Formats: sequence, structure tokens, C-alpha cells
Amino acid sequence: MSTNFSKVEQQFFDHSSRPAGTTKLPYLVVDNFPQLGFLTTLRFLEWVSENPEGVVSLPTGKTPEYFIRWMEYLKANWNDKQLTRLRHDHGLDIEHFPDFSGLQFVQIDEFFPIDPRQHNSFYHYVNQFYLAGFGLNPERAQLINCDQIPTADNRPLSEIFPDSHVDLSLRYCDCHALADKRQKATIFMIDQWCTEYEDRIRAKGGIGFFLGGIGPDGHVAFNVSGSDHNSTTRLTATNFETQAAAAGDLGGIEISRNRLVITIGLATITYNPEATAIIIAAGEAKAGIVQASMENESDIRYPATALQSLANSRFYLTESAASALNDSRDLFYGPASWSEEHTDRAIIDLAGRLNKFGHKITLDDLKGDRFCRRIPGLGANTVRETLIRLIGKIDRGLDETVDEVFYHTGPHHDDIMLGYAPHVLHLVRTPRNHHHFSVLTSGFTSVTNAYIIGILKETNSLIASDQIQMINYPDFFEQGYRYKWDKDVYHYLDKIASRNFAGQRRGLCHRAVRALVEIFDLKSKSDLITEIDATINYLAGCYDGEKNSPEVQRLKGMIREFEEELVWAHLGVRVRNISHLRLGFYTGDVFTEQPDRRRDIPPILEQLRRIKPTVITLALDPEGSGPDTHYKVLQAIAEAVRQWSEETDLSKLRIWGYRNVWYRFHPAEADIIVPVSLNSMAVSQAMFRESYLSQKEASFPSYEYDGPFSDLAQSIWVQQHRAMELMLGKDFWYMNDHPRLRAAHGMVYLKELNVEQFLAMARELEKSMEGKIV
Repeated sequence: MSTNFSKVEQQFFDHSSRPAGTTKLPYLVVDNFPQLGFLTTLRFLEWVSENPEGVVSLPTGKTPEYFIRWMEYLKANWNDKQLTRLRHDHGLDIEHFPDFSGLQFVQIDEFFPIDPRQHNSFYHYVNQFYLAGFGLNPERAQLINCDQIPTADNRPLSEIFPDSHVDLSLRYCDCHALADKRQKATIFMIDQWCTEYEDRIRAKGGIGFFLGGIGPDGHVAFNVSGSDHNSTTRLTATNFETQAAAAGDLGGIEISRNRLVITIGLATITYNPEATAIIIAAGEAKAGIVQASMENESDIRYPATALQSLANSRFYLTESAASALNDSRDLFYGPASWSEEHTDRAIIDLAGRLNKFGHKITLDDLKGDRFCRRIPGLGANTVRETLIRLIGKIDRGLDETVDEVFYHTGPHHDDIMLGYAPHVLHLVRTPRNHHHFSVLTSGFTSVTNAYIIGILKETNSLIASDQIQMINYPDFFEQGYRYKWDKDVYHYLDKIASRNFAGQRRGLCHRAVRALVEIFDLKSKSDLITEIDATINYLAGCYDGEKNSPEVQRLKGMIREFEEELVWAHLGVRVRNISHLRLGFYTGDVFTEQPDRRRDIPPILEQLRRIKPTVITLALDPEGSGPDTHYKVLQAIAEAVRQWSEETDLSKLRIWGYRNVWYRFHPAEADIIVPVSLNSMAVSQAMFRESYLSQKEASFPSYEYDGPFSDLAQSIWVQQHRAMELMLGKDFWYMNDHPRLRAAHGMVYLKELNVEQFLAMARELEKSMEGKIV
């Protein structure tokens, strides 16, 4: 395969020490997310220096975070000697920072309809980060401003589409109602505008430099899986995977499910045969779609395969995003790095590919497999040894764990529950174990405005009917609101037991009142009613996805905290043993800050000193997979543990890493495999649905499942059991002497580390996310 690398690209390729790839598209692999941004920045500067008036299209969202950061840093420090050497070492030999004023910028896509003044519009994003941030000339920019798209009778979009719902079937309808006629006419006017948008791009000669990310379904721009490779700029619907990914931007799946998009097409990107088209991807969660997009022939299921028609198309990847490529797997299974985990992974994967029980895999099967044939000492007992190791992991999951002090940590509310709740159900059964649950961020971004408005309106009604009597106590607004927060929890659970839904809602409203009094420092019943009305009006005036005020963020967070207390109170855990740390790095911004050692570490360290855990649990996701909050919380915990280790002997401390709906352990990675019964699944489901009321509607779902996270978690546990069932055979389970194994229909995977291993792993993960280039 011809790579046709530029000078910058060739330098990065040489530094990577990887052999030439065998994929359908050339690619470069770097160690970490920041280095991905550095490579992209240098390549863009190289291209601009050669094409000062070229046509460029750049992405939005979190994908280009380090591209934007590196560009701003290089622009501000261009003459720094160390940076000058760094640029030259990586093939960029230009003397001056390029002048961007001659570039012609083309916006890739936009939600429709959306007010361009909203911070979550892509129009706002490109103006902030590219036109203003990079210094591009707005007069040479071709943008998608929904306010400037023609409409029927020149009426505002909010009048024509009052609920922001655009019904594309009107294109083919014989409309009679005036509102439908206006909508149909406007849709055709938008279609014409899109055609003209495409014509303007082609009149420039097409896009010269395209940079984009890749979505969970493989979408490029908003060209979702199944898009015609000859598609042009158009108004179109998206698929669920894309809607789920956009839910956070738009304020919930309820909004993104019904929001259309305007996007350039795949043929728009490939129109210029000389175009440089780069797809960037970071994180192991992208590995599967990256592999499918790079190793398949041109296929509408994988939009990025359309780029095979361009000689200068590329993928820029982190090591983990490239990990599923056959090239990477060849390197992974190299003889120099072989371990028992390599053997187990190769055999488990072979069983899955062959759909063959582990004990029926033959030596010929192993020798015929691309990777299994490399197992050192391959022989008749190889598979048996893997099965013995898997059974050992299951035995550890059955251990009667006693006399332990658990410090269960979650980045967000519900992470612990979705990760390993079935194991907690067994751990809490003995009073000889002690449990403390700690949620490290506020979690306010997962609560919709509509949900809070509903609670506040219900609270107002209960106050009006004198059903929140605690506010009548003479000292309630001075100090009484601080007491008996656990009574709210007990009251709520009592009403669950009696199936009294109205009583449950009343308990929730009691907690909302306490939160409001604390947040707004309210002094009387009238103050409370006034603030409730003001907050309702404020939220009603917010657009979907708008960043809330700090006070409303705190209110949303405190509702989520109440939910977490309800979950573990099901198991008898006291409110005082459930902590809400609200670490300050969690802000809800597009690009969030890293944990601050002076602000975010001390609260965790104080808890470690006070609780003195013997087991710490934490979300252990690979680089770039799942919410970045998971990574940041892990680093904060690692630093707190490191500081604690300087004053305490932690040789017996164990770290249990878990994963939930965002990513999974391979069975070969796991050290503890916990059987999950139908009873445990039912209890976990009930706890989730009865406690996480703000999450029952799944407003911010995973792209893998259109429904509550609890359903997806159960599906994952079942899939993990099927993998073990395939390896060990069905009779291992239903004929087993152990009742928990006979009852098992799901599995939870955990990874156990000692302190030294955990800190080393955290450092490696830090390098992959924040690694230094210099």
C-alpha cells in the first residue's frame, strides 16, 4: 500500500517504529491523545504553509480538543527554542507561523433547527475556536447559520417548526393545513439552500483539507452508517447511535432523537481528488469501528471507506484506537511480549470466532489460527491450562470475603451499581464487612431541566396543600433543614415497600426542599416559594443543553446524591456512610480541566485516612473510553493513594477495578469473575428503577442501547456469562456442585491490583491521556 506521506507524517511514522500497514487506508499511530493533537496540528500547519488560500473543514465537539490546544500553544510560543527544535524534529521546517487569514473555512455540519447563538450550536463552536481562536477570516468562511436559511414567507424557524420537529415526509405529502404547507415549502427551501451550499464548495475546487472524527457507528460528519458514498450536502435524519452521542450537547435523547442535521456529504469530502482527508480517533472504545472502517473494502456500512478514493486520506490513531487492527494484533502477539494473558486472550477469541466450546478446541484448531499458533509451548494441554485459570478466577468470585473495609468509589452516581452491584449484594450480607460509598463528582449534567421543573412544580403543590410540614417548624430555615436527611431516605423506601408512589414523590420533594434551603440560604416559607417559582421560570427560559447556573447545577447534583443514598439504603447502608465529594474539575464545559492537586486530592486523602479501607474499588476504563470523568477520578484517587502510602503501610491494600456500560474487560484481563443470578439481576434492576428516578427515561443513553443503563448493564453481565459458558461448557454450570454457579446467568468481571501495580497502571494511563511530547 502506497502511503504518500508528507514530511511531517513521515517523521511521525519513523518515530513510531511500526512496520508499514496492511489496511485499505494509510494510518499513523501515536502513543497518546495529546500527541494525536500535536501530529494533527503540525500536519495542518504544514498543509497551510503550502496552501495559504486553501479550503479547510475542521471538526467540532471533543474530538479536536488537543488539536485546538496545541494550535493555540504553538501560535503563542512560536519562537520558543524548545518548541522550535520540537517542530524541526517532527518535520515542520517553516520559519514563521502561517497566516490563516487567506484560508477558506467550510463548516462541516450543524443541528437543525438550532439558534446559532446557543453555545451548543456548531456555528457558535467554529466561531469561537476556529474563526476567533485560530484567526481565520470570517468573510472567507462558509458557515451554516440556521437564521440565514430562507423560510416560507420569511417567517422565523421557531414559528414554522414550533417544537423544533421537522417532518421530512412532508416532502412527499399533499399538504392541506397551512402549517403543513409552510413546513413543506420551508423544507424545499432548505433543500435548495443545501444544494447551493454544495455548489459553493465545488466552485472553490472542493475541500482541500478535511479533518474529522469517527462516530460509534462509523459516521463521518453526520454521514451515518448506510450513507450513500455519493451523498452531498443535505438536510437529513440521523440514527440512534448518533443521537445518543449528541444527547449531551442537546440536553437529552428526547431532543436529539427529533433533531435533524445539515451535513456535507461523503462526495463533498472526496470531490477534490487532491484533498487531504484525515480521520482522528483516540481510545480503545473506538478500536472496533476503526478496524472495520480501515480493513473493509468500500462499503456504505462504514462511511470512512469512501475515503479510499483519495490518495491523501489518512487515519491518525492512538495506540489503543488502533488496537483491533490486524497489524496491531500481530504486534501484540509478538513473541517478545508473550504472557499467560496473551494465551488466554487468543484462545478465548478463537472459541468466539469458531463458536466452539473451549474443551472441544483441538490442537489443529490452535495451529490453524493466526495468533494461537504463536503460543509458546503449544501442545495438547494448552487449552486445559487456560480453562483451569478461568475456573480459578471464578473461584475467587465465590470467595467468602469477610473482615474487610470497602471504600467503593464512583465517578458518577450509578457507576458502582452498574459496574458490580451483584457483588455488593453478597459483600454486605455479613456484618463483619464495613462499607463506605463515595461519589466523586456532582453528576448534574445527567439531569434534564424538564425533570427538575417537574419536581419543583410538585413541591409547590405539596407546600400549598400543607404536605411538607417540616417547613412549619420554627427552626427549620435556621438549622432544622440540616437534620434528618436520612429520614427522607427511610420515608421513601417505606413507600416503595407499600407501593405508594405518591408517598415516594413526597419524599423526593422533601429532599428538594432541604437542598433549596441550603443552596439559596432561604429564611422563610415565602422565600422558599419565591425561589421555587424563580427556578422554574429560569429553567423554562433555558434552551436545551444550555449550561446551568452554579446554583441549579448544585440542585441537580443534590437530587442525584439523594438517588445514590436510596440505592445503598436498600442494603442497609447509612447515609453517613455515603459521601458526595463534588470535586471541582467537574464543570460541564466542552473542554474540562484536569483535577487540581490542592483542591481535588485532599477530600479523598482525608477519607482514606479516616476510613482506612482494605479494599478500594474504582472505575478502570482504558484510555479514551467512556466519559473522561472516569479517567480524571482515577487519577485523583491514584494521587491520594500515593500520598497516603507515604505515611501508611499499604502492602495489604487491594484495588478492585470495575467497568460498566462504557467498556468491558476481556475475560483474560479479569482477575475475579463473579457469578450473577437471576435474583441478583432482578434486585439490581429494582434498585436502579426505584432509586435513580432522573435516569429512568434514559435521557443520556449509551449508543449501544436505547433504554435505561440498568438494562444495558444486565445485557453485559449476560454476554460475559455466555463467554464463560462457551469456554467451560454448559454442563459446568447447571451440573455444578456450587449453588451460585448453578444459578448463574450473568458474570461481573473485576481486576485486582496491589498499590504498586495500581500506581504504575495509573502512570501509564496518564501517559496515554496527557503524555508529554517533549
